[in-house]
Amino acid sequence: MQNILKGLTIIEGSAFIAAPSGGMTVAQLGADVIRFDQIGGGIDYKRWPIDEKGNSLYWHSLNKGKRSIAVDLRSDEGRELIVDLITVAGENRGIFVSNFPARGWLADEKLRGRREDLIYVSLAGDRHGSSALDYTVNSKVGIPFLNGDGITPLNSALPAWDIIAGQQIAVGLLAAERHRRLTGEGQFVSLTLADIALATMGHLGYLAEIQVSGNTREPMGNSIFGTFGHDFECSDGGRVMIVGVSLNQWNALVEVTGVKSKVLQLEKELGIDCSQEGDRFIARHRLIELIAPWFRTRSTSKVHQELAVTGVCWGPYQTLSELVSGDVDCSTQNPLFSVIEQPGIGELLTPSQPLKFHALSSEDPKPAPSLGQNTEEILIQVLGLSDQQIGSLLKKKIVAFAD
Repeated sequence: MQNILKGLTIIEGSAFIAAPSGGMTVAQLGADVIRFDQIGGGIDYKRWPIDEKGNSLYWHSLNKGKRSIAVDLRSDEGRELIVDLITVAGENRGIFVSNFPARGWLADEKLRGRREDLIYVSLAGDRHGSSALDYTVNSKVGIPFLNGDGITPLNSALPAWDIIAGQQIAVGLLAAERHRRLTGEGQFVSLTLADIALATMGHLGYLAEIQVSGNTREPMGNSIFGTFGHDFECSDGGRVMIVGVSLNQWNALVEVTGVKSKVLQLEKELGIDCSQEGDRFIARHRLIELIAPWFRTRSTSKVHQELAVTGVCWGPYQTLSELVSGDVDCSTQNPLFSVIEQPGIGELLTPSQPLKFHALSSEDPKPAPSLGQNTEEILIQVLGLSDQQIGSLLKKKIVAFAD
């Protein structure tokens, strides 16, 4: 953790990936992120993967560094308590992030009626008001047809739009907070998962390609569109991914594999110039044929050893188990990681925020809270409730403490 956002308080009402990851991003930068949940846990509190005791590794991984308050959100009194929490007075308060529907008791106009300068960042599924998840959005924008054979779609294991949405939430929150500091004005900041995907497809040229050329991009397999990149098999069955985007990367690959003369011959044959990225893409199949024998005559360890001292851009193919058990970059040898005690689960290798502010000192990442772990302190510190008031809320089961 780096405490560059220390002093900023953010209330989070969320589920699944996008909104919790946005809150976690600012929490790991030092903001006080208070997550509210239904007593007993919300819809994602037990989501897989889980440990042998049923604790969600998913939930705990996405809520590192936050505080937790457990409230009966089905009751009017519980909802009113959360509205108080969202709109409480204070210069660095009045910031709310949520992917719950912005209507009813969480409608912007209701909350803004209590605090005019409220910053409310609201994530929805699509602009029509329908629900959406990463996988339904991804299917709509065509990516699964690029992953598969072009006929049968192949979904991605990585929820990319959720991850991007989380970062957009953090950016939107901080932009609105800066605007409020400069002008005193609050903001209702809305974004949708579908629009995030559509915008990204536009930014990367996918949409322009269709409009300008009329061509639908074909699946590339393990090649990379518009440049040279492919996987190669070593003599023992291991594989590496090679990319030659820049000319320096390409020249380093040609040099280490000893195919310079063959590449020159191919250029003459095809009338191309492999110093040009597009020409490398056009000739990719022939270039792969020239380069593959170098890999097939070497073991995986030998390939790694020889590539490590070149300017080639490459990466090993490895399983998640191999990453966690044997990769030094996924260990405490990397300052990104620390081993922390996650209550209820045990010791976990845990990443901190990858942003590094070098004028600030760093500390180990904080674990996720137990559900309701901070209920009492939040009621006292943020809302200023007395012991008698808190006792009454407990008796009526409006709030709950951690077990």
